[in-house]
Amino acid sequence: MSQQHTISDIKGSFKLRNEVKMPYLGLGTYQSDNDQEVVDAVKSALQLGYRHIDTAAAYKNEEGVGQGIRESGIDRSEIFLVTKVWNADQGYYETLKAFDASLNRLGVDYLDLYLIHWPVAGKYKETWRALEHLYAQKKIRAIGVSNFLKHHLEDLMSECKVVPMVNQMEFHPYLVQQDLIDFCTSNGIQYESWSPFMQGKVFELDICADLAKKHNKSVAQIILRYNLQKGIVAIPKSVHAKRIASNADIFDFELSIADITFLDGLETGERSGPDPDNFNF
Repeated sequence: MSQQHTISDIKGSFKLRNEVKMPYLGLGTYQSDNDQEVVDAVKSALQLGYRHIDTAAAYKNEEGVGQGIRESGIDRSEIFLVTKVWNADQGYYETLKAFDASLNRLGVDYLDLYLIHWPVAGKYKETWRALEHLYAQKKIRAIGVSNFLKHHLEDLMSECKVVPMVNQMEFHPYLVQQDLIDFCTSNGIQYESWSPFMQGKVFELDICADLAKKHNKSVAQIILRYNLQKGIVAIPKSVHAKRIASNADIFDFELSIADITFLDGLETGERSGPDPDNFNF
């Protein structure tokens, strides 16, 4: 809730367990083409004040993301850059190789956050060991996971040296998973959302439209503000400069506790993306 989290402006951040500051609003680049489209999106976001860019090896646009960062003129040290190791590259040595390949494509010499993209059974512990090694070598400022449910986290934490600092999950009013958020919070794991707009479905919900009217904001702005007030990092994806700007226009209003409770209450358990317990890529 907002009481525990200071939400100031686009450059604001939440502090990870190791004291690294993670900007709470970022640009997601899923399904952004690895050409001028993603270059321009990254440049637009950085020029608008965003300081957090999220990509993944699987998005096949790391080169474009790196180019956008270089062309933005913003110093690399000011940018929180995230990528993820893909399922086919999991395992200890494979992950070390995949990491080097990602750095190479991005054209950078370190990452701010590296995530395991999905909990591949029988492999994610070895993958995590590789992340711990890279973290110890100071090639990554923070390490975390994506799409890990509570039992995946418990399994990993039973053997790991470094507890994940971040868990990036599908999160929106139909999939709140408050128990998982609470588990992460109690273990010092920063929760982060992907698909906050339910792949567009959230715009069709009358209830969200009512809240938008009440606050004189767009549905997207309501949903992003909801993320931040719950202490969740949000990385809305867009390639349109106007929408990237609009997504950041969420610092001049506040949702009430009743608004947040209302949105939490819409939970149905419905996923827009794959189920972490049953995915097959």
